[in-house]
Order: sequence, then C-alpha cells, then structure tokens
Amino acid sequence: MSGDEILHAVRAALGGAGAVSDEAIARAVEDAARSRGRLLGSSAAAELVRDVRDAMLGAGPLQALLDDREVTDVLVNGPRDVWVERAGRLAHTDVDLGSPADVRALAVRLAAAGGARLDDAEPAVDARLPDGTRLHAVLPPVADGGTLISLRAVRRRAFSLDALVASGTLAPPLAPVLRTLVERRANLLVCGATGAGKTTLLAAMLAVVPPDERIVLIEEAGELECGHPHLVRLVARRPNVDGAGRVDLSDLVRHAMRMRPDRIVLGECRGAEVGDVMTALNTGHDGGCATLHANAAADVPSRLEALGSLAGLSREAVHAQAASAFDAVLHVRRSGPARYLAEVGVVRRSPDGLEVATAISADPGGATVRGTAWPALAERWGLASGRRAGAA
Repeated sequence: MSGDEILHAVRAALGGAGAVSDEAIARAVEDAARSRGRLLGSSAAAELVRDVRDAMLGAGPLQALLDDREVTDVLVNGPRDVWVERAGRLAHTDVDLGSPADVRALAVRLAAAGGARLDDAEPAVDARLPDGTRLHAVLPPVADGGTLISLRAVRRRAFSLDALVASGTLAPPLAPVLRTLVERRANLLVCGATGAGKTTLLAAMLAVVPPDERIVLIEEAGELECGHPHLVRLVARRPNVDGAGRVDLSDLVRHAMRMRPDRIVLGECRGAEVGDVMTALNTGHDGGCATLHANAAADVPSRLEALGSLAGLSREAVHAQAASAFDAVLHVRRSGPARYLAEVGVVRRSPDGLEVATAISADPGGATVRGTAWPALAERWGLASGRRAGAA
C-alpha cells in the first residue's frame, strides 16, 4: 500500500471531521495501515504521519522548506521550478510537485485553508494560513505558463531591542533613542519595503512598553509577537462567499478606541484605515504605532496622501492630521541579507505641506550621523542629556 493510498484513506476517514488534530491524523494513519495488513515501525509511522499531515494541513511537499528556520520565502514557478530565500538570497531546490494540475490543486487547497477562494472566477488570492504563513497564488491564464505560489514564513519569535543590536539590525546608539520614544509615549510610524523588518522592529519596541499598560493590536492576521503581558489582538475578517461578514481594519481601529487602550497599534496601514488611525492618535491615544510601506522616510508624506485619499481626505487634511498624529518615523531598509534601521525622522509641517526631516541616520555597519532635526527630537523627548542617546 503506497503513501498516496494511505493519504486517500485518511482523507476519506477524516473528511467530515471539521478541525483535525495531529492525534486524529496519527490514529487514522495507523487504522488505514492496519486495515490493509501493513505494519509500520515507529520511524516509518512517524514519517508517514508527518507526510499525511503536511498534505492535509500543511503545504504538502513545500512544508519541509517552510519548516527550515533559515528559509523566509518559498516561491513556486512550476512543478519542478521551486525556489527558496535564505539569508536574503534565492536558491533553486530539487522539490518535485508533480504535474501542473498538482500545483494548481495545492494552491487551491492552501487558499481554502486560509479561508479564501481560488478558482477561475477568482484567479488570484492573498491569504494567511493557520500557522501564520502568508500565501499569494495566481492561476492561469492570469499567471502565464502555470500556477504561481508565493509563501512567506512567519517566525513567531519575539526580539528585544538588545537582540536587534546584537544582530546588527539596530545601531547601538539608536537603542536608547527608541527606548526613550516608547517609554515617553511618542506616536511612531515604522516604514520600509516589504520584508525589510518593520514587524520585527515594531515587536521589539512593544516589548519595552510597561507591563501595566494595555496594548490593543490590530492586524489583518495574527503575526506580531512581542511577549508583552497585556496585549490583546483584533484580526480582520474577510467576507464569506456571499460577500457578507467582512470586518476591515477601519472597523477594528474604531472598536479598539472603545476598549480602554493605553496604546493602539496597527500592524500594517495600507488603506482607508489611515484616516481612523490618525484620528485615534489625535484624540488622546498617545504611544500608538503603525507600519507603512514606503521606499524612504522622505516618501512618507506622499504615501499618507495616497492612503488618505482612499478615506476621502484632502491633501491638506492629511498633512494637518499627520503632523500632529505622528511624532517620529522609523525607516527600516534591506540591503542584501542585512536588514537595519536606517533613519529616525521627525514629522513636521513645511512650506510644501508636510515633510519628514532626518534626526539621525545609520548605515549597515552601525555608524550613525545626526541630521538637522536631531535638536528638535532630542529637546522634545529628553534625548539631549548625554552622548549615549543618539551619539554619532
């Protein structure tokens, strides 16, 4: 009896069981093997249970790649064209996914596991798998040549500011700057490109928040881990197949304001919710944080303008709200395998409307240089007393 036969037998046995546990899969594998007269040793049984579990609940043949702690992304361009990213570099693998139909079936199953639909009527999907892995998949003919799958692994490990300094992500002079900004309840906007380390930096800063403060974290899907003892999480919900039941980030920001938060944190700001976030931070909810996709700190005003327009805000309204909502911008950058905090900027009004002026910048080697906005940042947040805070 082949592994595929056992997989089919287990699927038939557990198909209507709803949520399936590892223990249920192990029992079903054992029953399927025994009923067909196949005896399994402990190692063979464990391997077969793992394969069946990966095929039913995980990413099938891709699961072993996602389980590799060094892998951040798994990219499928075809049945025998699978790539992984390790340490910021792509490498081809020898994984064989079978036929194009098998790749499509895998993409459809993963989408369903993430509560999303993927078919000819909805040929592209962006979803989050139960273990937090980010899924993006596209079917032909939108994907020319075959189904494309992109998976980004989420490592649920909480980093401290000291750990980020040790890893080179944070220049040593910047650690006391961030610690002071968090402790004194500055409103912070973390920006950077995809995969630059925004969530990692945000999590490390939230770990600094005093334990007697309540953090309400809003995310599209649970991702951020910081180890804070009083963090509650609100997660957006997609509409069902009938288009009902949607709860978006804007809804969650408004709910968060009624939950007695000491700090409101938005995991990712990429739509009309920017208006609700700025409203919250302008109405007494200080110490808040959000992340934003941007190529540079100087691009933040134009990004806020674009997102604000989705909320029906004029350019002038965005500038007025942002200037008082955000105290500092933290820009993270990716350079090859290195991810690091490249700039701390100050949000302020300018003759052109709004700007982010550099207070202190860092290079990948950890060297820092103070910018024109350093005196204003240092004076407002008490960073000027001593060379440790932002020494360049």
